[in-house]
Amino acid sequence: MNTPGTKFGLVALGLAALISPISAAAQVACESYTVEAGDTLATISETAYGSRDYQIIFNANRNVIAGNPNNLTPGTVLNLPCADGRLTAASQFNEVVEREEEKAAKIKARNVYEPPIRLLAGNDWAPYTDEGLSGGGFLMRLSTTALHRAGNKREYNQGWVNDFNSHLYTLLPAGAYDIAVAWVVPDCAKNPDAMGEDSLYRCNGFYASQPLYESVVGYFTLPDSKYAGAASIEELEGAVFCRMDGFFTNDLEEAGLVEPKITLVRPRTPEECIEAVMNGTADATGMAIQQANGAIAALGLENEVVQNENFTHLSTIRLLAHKSNPYGLQYISMLNNGLNEMRQSGEWYDIVSSSLSEYSSKLQSASN
Repeated sequence: MNTPGTKFGLVALGLAALISPISAAAQVACESYTVEAGDTLATISETAYGSRDYQIIFNANRNVIAGNPNNLTPGTVLNLPCADGRLTAASQFNEVVEREEEKAAKIKARNVYEPPIRLLAGNDWAPYTDEGLSGGGFLMRLSTTALHRAGNKREYNQGWVNDFNSHLYTLLPAGAYDIAVAWVVPDCAKNPDAMGEDSLYRCNGFYASQPLYESVVGYFTLPDSKYAGAASIEELEGAVFCRMDGFFTNDLEEAGLVEPKITLVRPRTPEECIEAVMNGTADATGMAIQQANGAIAALGLENEVVQNENFTHLSTIRLLAHKSNPYGLQYISMLNNGLNEMRQSGEWYDIVSSSLSEYSSKLQSASN
């Protein structure tokens, strides 16, 4: 994934203009671009950054294209961020965050005791959540910041449990935590008959926030796999597919890829799924491209496990509160208000882009 969040992305992104001088004149990082007929996010990203992974473009233009990112309207003006994620060459990371923190500090807390909201996340999900990242990863940063925006002044505690499956099936229903940070939730109104048990549980058992983040999911195989050239996700039928335990399966369900059409294996970590593909115990794996490339870099398997760039899936990540929690809906409403203000102020993007830049730098340092 040649965006912030990869081992090699910051170098590759800056080379596109040199590789393709004619088309790059219209599609260049750090500039705006007006969509033309036939453009897709993937083709624009390939010209501007040298990769068809369009996460960096989507993050910067969510308010413009979130409704239908797969069908761009000609004439739409997109902001193509710089290679490191900054919106312009003159902007600096965290400048919006610092401004908004100064404003929030002036808000007085209520003189009524309110218990801290208990947030639950897990490790080994970099760059999204991990105790080794600043603020616990950018999803945790977004969540905790939202509790201090839009008039919110709510304290919180962070809990870290690496058994992700226990978050939704044990810990939130038992009242041990209030908010799960954070989970892919399917479109609950879209073809519920095709949903698996886990997807239905997320739809029916929880209050869900507005989208916290939309993640571009990619699909990975060995270069010589018969699935490497699949033209659509449906062509993965017959594969042994690896997806981490507790993680979403709605992308597969929407494509009709349920057992026995595929065989699903469920290890705990992204690295284990990449290793399963490498050693042949799985034919393919699918996960957020940012996450996959981090795992591939950590294992030193660049070019040995490759992304099928013919198709991707956009997964919506949300904060969840169990419906048995009497304050669950109130907490979700508070978080939504905070997130809305953060998107309007630009703080949401500042947190995401600065966090991904930090993560990319860590991966690069580890590889040197």
